[in-house]
Amino acid sequence: MDKGRILLSVTGFNPQHWYELLSEQREVVLKPDSATDPTITYAVVWKQPPNILAKLPNLRAIFSIGAGVDHLFNDPGLPDVPIVRVVAENLTRHMTEYVVWRVLDHHRQGALYRAQQQNKLWQEPSQRPAEDIAVGIMGLGQLGRAAAEALLGLGFRVNGWGRTDRPMEGVTTYHGDEGLVPFLNATDILVVLLPHTPATEGIINYDLLRHLRRRNGLDGAVLINAGRGKLQKDADILRALDDGTLKEASLDVFEVEPLPKTSPMWSHPKVFVTPHAAASSDPEHLAPPMLKQMDAFERGEKLEYVVNRAAGY
Repeated sequence: MDKGRILLSVTGFNPQHWYELLSEQREVVLKPDSATDPTITYAVVWKQPPNILAKLPNLRAIFSIGAGVDHLFNDPGLPDVPIVRVVAENLTRHMTEYVVWRVLDHHRQGALYRAQQQNKLWQEPSQRPAEDIAVGIMGLGQLGRAAAEALLGLGFRVNGWGRTDRPMEGVTTYHGDEGLVPFLNATDILVVLLPHTPATEGIINYDLLRHLRRRNGLDGAVLINAGRGKLQKDADILRALDDGTLKEASLDVFEVEPLPKTSPMWSHPKVFVTPHAAASSDPEHLAPPMLKQMDAFERGEKLEYVVNRAAGY
């Protein structure tokens, strides 16, 4: 099978390092020779220009640079070829680090201690053990399961919720619409790692947040969103923080990114902001698995981590 060329099509960042790594094994171009370029056999993309893939006659598969693939479905000319999600140990580890960091910071009262430091207060509040706190993870895919395993190792009780039942040892799992409220009622710290699909858009809203458990060892419910910005309603989160429905929030993603300088999130005393940096796509670790998959596919093997178009992830 002819290897053909890789189309590397991205917007929003400089693709030079990706180009260099992919070029070590295959010919790479940043744009097709024409709309019907027959030499393009694979596309590696992130928010590619609309319709750039639509008429490529020999395109075999599309590889997404980021963990999410919702950007692809925004392309009206998306062709009917397999879409491969990026899955790499490095990406999973980074997300696990972020989730554990933010869970521990909320659990160990980081915001309170930072405020005490500003005011030069030497006070030791009571501290509940990890086993008194239930962390609920929305989205038990590869990233969610890795985070759950790490949190279990620290002694937290862990709940999990998804659209379908995905049992995991040591985790109390819930699924579907009927399982959502019971999951929230049993959760102190909510960690959101869902994909963005039509079914999940805006799911993190005030009505959902009010079901979180608030009478707990944290003296309030906590939200951590490291999934996608379109999952949440920023105004609803602010409302929940202001009226006590939420105690604190750590947000890595937002409805509009970059987060506008006028957003009250920046200066809100109960919000910890990071710039969509929980698990950045590192080409050093992500390009080699893509090339490996291309080689395997050409040997007649099946692609791994193929997106279910009906589900949107």
